[in-house]
Amino acid sequence: MRAFLKYTWVEIKLFLREPMGAFFTLVFPLVMLFLFGTIYGNEPDAMFNGYGTVDISIPAYTAMIISTTGIMALSITMSAYREKGILRRLRLSPLQPHVILAGQVVVIFMMTLAGMLLLILAGKLVYDLRFDGRVLDVALAFLLGSVSFFSLGFVLASVMPNARTAQVVGMVIFYPMLFLSGAGMPLEILPESIRNFSKYLPLTHVVTMLRGLWIGESWSLHTTEIWVLLGMTLAGVVISSLTFRWE
Repeated sequence: MRAFLKYTWVEIKLFLREPMGAFFTLVFPLVMLFLFGTIYGNEPDAMFNGYGTVDISIPAYTAMIISTTGIMALSITMSAYREKGILRRLRLSPLQPHVILAGQVVVIFMMTLAGMLLLILAGKLVYDLRFDGRVLDVALAFLLGSVSFFSLGFVLASVMPNARTAQVVGMVIFYPMLFLSGAGMPLEILPESIRNFSKYLPLTHVVTMLRGLWIGESWSLHTTEIWVLLGMTLAGVVISSLTFRWE
C-alpha cells in the first residue's frame, strides 16, 4: 500500500505538470460552462423540462471530462510510457504490475472527479445550480461511465504503436462524440437525424444516464445505458488484457 500511495502521488504531480491534460480536464469544462452560461443564463426552459441550460450542462460536461481522460489522457500516457521505455523499467522495478496499472487508473479517476467537482462548485456559486437527484445514484453513474471509458483508453493504449498515433486516433474518436453525443451541446437543439445517430455513440449513453439521474429519474429508465456501458467495460478489459504490452 505504501508503494502504491507513493507511485500514485508521483503520477498526480506528473499529470498536473502536463499542461494539455490538466487544461482539458480541469479548465476547459469551466470555460465551456462560463461561456454558455453567460450567453444563455440558467433560467428554466421548457425545452429542458423546466431546467436551465447550466442545470443540464453540468452532467453533460462531466461526461465530456470522462471521455477526455479515458480516450485521450490515459491512452496517450500509457503509449508514451511504453514508447519511452518507462513501462519496461517500471515492470522491472519492485512495483507489482497491478500496482502500476491501478495507480494510473486511480490518478485519472481522481483528476476526472476533480473536474466534475469544480464544475458543480462553479455552477452552484455562479448560476444557482439545480440538483433533484440522489448523490449516490449520480456517483455510481459517474463511476460506471468512468470505468467504461478507462477500459476503452486501455484498449487504445494496448494497440497503438506510439503516443502520437494514440493521440491522433483518440482525437478522431473523441471530437465527433463530443459534438454529436450531447456532451458539448444539448441533444435537444440538434437535428433529429443527429439525435438518432447519437444513440450509437458510447458517450451519448453516459450523457443520458448522468442527465437523467441528475434530475431525479430512476435507474429503471436507464437500463439500456447501463448494459451498454457494462458491455463496453467488459469488452475493454478482455481486449486490453490480451493485447497490453509493457514494451
